[in-house]
Amino acid sequence: MNLASKSLALALLVAGSSIALPAIAAGPTAARDLAATCFTCHGTNGHSVGGVPPSLAGQNKSYLLQQMKDFKAGKRPATIMHQNAKGYTDEQLDLIAGYFASIKPGPASPAPRAGY
Repeated sequence: MNLASKSLALALLVAGSSIALPAIAAGPTAARDLAATCFTCHGTNGHSVGGVPPSLAGQNKSYLLQQMKDFKAGKRPATIMHQNAKGYTDEQLDLIAGYFASIKPGPASPAPRAGY
């Protein structure tokens, strides 16, 4: 194999690996993994404590997706959400919205007490 053939083979290998990576990243827990960054403020699985910020669990997917796109585009005022939303692609925002829409709404689970 000459140098040109080796270079072409290496280029195809590199191109092929970058094409395969998104398929690996989109595993069965990809949506929850992405949504987990929201749990700090919106509660575990989108069940916020006291409703502030609002619970995301069980919300309409289209509504959630539009709100996140509006935050991302700066169309909706926010303290932190516009910064968070800019960190995701539209496809990732779609996965996050779908994840929260699939969760049954309800109250947040109480935090376990220390020592239990």
